[in-house]
Order: sequence, then C-alpha cells, then structure tokens
Amino acid sequence: PQQRSSSADMLSVSLRDCEAWQSEGLPLSTASNEACKMYDATLTQYVTWRNDTSLGGIEGCISKLQAADPNFVMGHVIASGLELIGTGRSVLLDDQLASAVRKTVELSKTQSITERERLHVSAMEMFSKGCFPKACVLWDEILLDHPTDLLALKFAHDTYFYIGHQTEMRDSVARVLPHWKPHMPLYSYLKGIYSFGLLETKLYDQAEKIAKEGLALTPGDAWAVHAVSHVHEMRAEVEKGLKFMEQTENNWKKCDMLACHNYWHWALNFIEKGEYEAALGIYDSQISKRCFSSEAMLDTVDACSMLYRLELEGVKVGDRWKELQKVTKPHREDHVLLFNDLHFLMTSLGAKDEETSRRLLETLWELAQAPGENHTHQLATSIGLPMCEALIEFDKGNYSRVVELLLPIRYHFTDIGGSDAQRDVFCQLLIHAAMKSQNKRHQKLARSVLKHFSCDSFFHFIPILHKITIANRIGNEFRSGLVYCIYSLNLNSYLGTYYLEILLGYLLPINTPSSVSKPPTQTPHGWLYNYSTEGHKLQLFLQISW
Repeated sequence: PQQRSSSADMLSVSLRDCEAWQSEGLPLSTASNEACKMYDATLTQYVTWRNDTSLGGIEGCISKLQAADPNFVMGHVIASGLELIGTGRSVLLDDQLASAVRKTVELSKTQSITERERLHVSAMEMFSKGCFPKACVLWDEILLDHPTDLLALKFAHDTYFYIGHQTEMRDSVARVLPHWKPHMPLYSYLKGIYSFGLLETKLYDQAEKIAKEGLALTPGDAWAVHAVSHVHEMRAEVEKGLKFMEQTENNWKKCDMLACHNYWHWALNFIEKGEYEAALGIYDSQISKRCFSSEAMLDTVDACSMLYRLELEGVKVGDRWKELQKVTKPHREDHVLLFNDLHFLMTSLGAKDEETSRRLLETLWELAQAPGENHTHQLATSIGLPMCEALIEFDKGNYSRVVELLLPIRYHFTDIGGSDAQRDVFCQLLIHAAMKSQNKRHQKLARSVLKHFSCDSFFHFIPILHKITIANRIGNEFRSGLVYCIYSLNLNSYLGTYYLEILLGYLLPINTPSSVSKPPTQTPHGWLYNYSTEGHKLQLFLQISW
C-alpha cells in the first residue's frame, strides 16, 4: 500500500485487506476482506481527523465493517474505542455504550484471536472503566512487540494527553519511530503526532522541525499544522501564528474533526493581540457553528474556553452562553474527564443556570466518595472539586477564596489533562482573582506569579498582551514589578526580545525619563524607544524609573 494523500478522498482499492494486514505483521482475525478494508478506512479517518464522505465517514465505515463480519473483534474494538476516546459518552450513564463494551469483551473470549488483539480488548475495557493509566500500559505493551500498530499508538497518545502525562505521550511515539518506514501507510502523520509530544515537553525547536517535515510530505495534516500553531503560541510569536494559520487554512479546514480546534488556536492569537472582535468573529463564524453541528467534546470545550477567555478580558459575549449551554447541559453528569467538567461548568455559570452548576458539582462529589480505580474520580477531591469551586467563587466575586482554592494546587493543573495552551485559562483565572482580591498579599502574589510565567518556570507562558492588560490595571507599582521581571529574562531566549519590543510600547509612561539618552518615538500606546543591540535594550530599559 502506498502513502495516502489527505487532499483527496481515499480510494477503497488502496485500503488493506486480510493479506496486507498479515504481511505487515498485524494480522486481523477475520476472513472478510471488506471488514479489513473498512477497519483500515476507519483507522485512517481517525488518524487524519477527517471523515471521508465517499465512504460514509467513520460512522458509515463502522456500519459496513460490522455488516461484513459481525463477530470481528477488532471491528468492535475500534468502534467502541472511538466512542470512548471521544469522551462524549459515559458507560455509567449510557447503557448502549456499556453494552457494546461488554459484547466486545465477551466476543474476545469466544473467538480465536491473537494476543495483540486480546490486549486491545483489555485496554479498551480499562479505558471504559476510567482506568486510563492502566489502559496506556496495555497499549504500550502492544507497541513493544508491534511498533507499527497505529491504533494502539493513537489510543495511547490521546489517553496520555487526557491525563496530563506529557513525557509519556512523547516517548510512546519516540520508541516506535525507528520501526516506521516512509512507504508505510500514514507514515507522515507520525511526525505531527510526535511533534505534539515534543512541544508539550517544551522542546519547541525540535517540535517545529518535525511537524514541518510532516507537512512537507502531507500538507493537509491538520494535526501537524496544529503542532506548529502551538509552537508559535508557546514562543509568543503572535504575528507568525496568525500568518501561518491563514496560509495553511485551505489545507486543514476540511479536516472536520480538528478544524474547529485549529480555528480556536487562530482566535487565541487575536486575544493575545487584544483584538477581541476578531477573536469573537472566529467564534461566531467557525467555532460555534462547528460545535453546534458536531457536538464533539473537543469542539465543545473550545467554544467554552473561548467565551470564558474573552469574558476574563472584559468582553461581553451576550446570549452565546445560553446557546452553548444547549450542547453542554446533557453532559453535566458524565464526569469522564475533569477537563471537560470544568468547561461545562464555565458554560452553566455563564448562562446563569444555577441548577445545572449545582448538579454537576453534586454528582462529581458523589463519585469522588467511592472512586475505585477511575482516574477522574480519584482526582476529583484533590483537584477537580477545588477547581470547580474556584470557578463558582470567581463568578460570585469572591476573589480571595479563588486564590485560596487554586494556589495550593497550581502546580497540579496538568493532572486534569489537556495542553499547556488549553490549561492556561486556569492560570489566567488565578491571576485575575489575585489582582481583584482585597487581600494585599494576593495582589503581591499576582506580581510573583507573573514573574514565574515570564521566567519560564511555571506554565512557561501567558499571552504577552494579557500581561500588559493586567499591568495597566494594577498601576505603576505593578509595572515596576514587570520591569524587574523582564530584567530576569535571558535576552537570547525566544521571549526576551519579544517582551522588550512590545512592553516598551505599552508600559512606558508618557513623560519620558531624562536618564534615557535615545530620543523616543510617540505611538498610540506611549513612547517607543529605538535600540540597536540586545545589550543596549536591556541597559536602557533598566535605567527607567517610575
């Protein structure tokens, strides 16, 4: 089989049959070539984030697969596995999904299948019970003997992401890469997957290089585009991020399962620039429409997060919360992921739906009393419920309480899953609460936390213009704190020069200090000073007094 292009619909003739899977060392226990091909088609659409309309999309392929061989165990594994990995359905509440999982397990006990397939069934079952780390162990065990099993690799990758295991997410891909060859189906997509693990472990240069290697092979790889977007965001390269998304939009916008999320990243750049209307425009034209159409969890949390971030910046979003609440309300008792729960709560608070907010917390608390092996329920008491309570207290204006709730667990936000970029909203929540608190110690804490952000020691970034907005609200005393913060930056780092260029334009007072020798240029935001070298910039910046 040859490398498939994501720019055109797959041709069923290129899909792998029984013999092809056997030759690749990944035999499937079915005599149906059609079942094998539809399994391949489903896997390909999952990896490429795109429903192939010529084959009826993932849903259509699964229907054809099960019709071709109703007892095909790996057909049931991929069907139930994709429902589970989507996190939009809970086996605790959805009898149909729970029944599908049980049927898969029962079939595995009566059918003659390989050890690899048995491990797949066990991993899927562990995931269904919320035993996410154990499921990952089983998928990694598969990959030890079968490093080209892309379903095991992708399920492990997504699950490591859900539980915040960033290093494991990177290394599970790194271990198998030497076994993959360019002629193998979907080879190029591994580069985007690996790139994401690299960037989530702060290896930005390497992540960008690997992602662009993947894009050179397959320009329509939406996940590789997504990885590059993350890199620009982590480096605070706002203009580069905007330009990159605009230039590549036609390549990824048809990847219906990820396009919404890429538009979300695009909009974040506008928030970082303070261009809130542009961000809201993307929400209205792309994010909300795609969310309401798909009701997929990734699209849904993107919509929740975008509105919440805009409201933190003082933007009035109107009735958008109430519209979004129609999507999130049915999931208030799912409790599959804490990350999802927190975003659902943002929406019920924004929509002023006190009953839904109360029910979400009550049911999460109930599950936390007897969590068993469920990873999400185990973390509810220590992390999930305090973060939920913080959102509620912020909504009530009890800012000191928000700080008291979030400060002790701020280094454990990673445990709720998601990316650094996605979890940044909770860092912003802590800073806003500390700023607004009447407690002077909390205001001092805000300065301290911002210094941590700027020095790359805690959640390593927060949008630069968001910092500027915060600084201007605090006043000159807080601006002075930011000056010291910039002094502690390494100007040879990717953030150093960017911070100085932007901060000088926004933070310097209108009355220029006489100790500055270079004549300034007046801008709409204040006075901008002209510098020639990195060292010169630093010297002049430190001479500024308030």
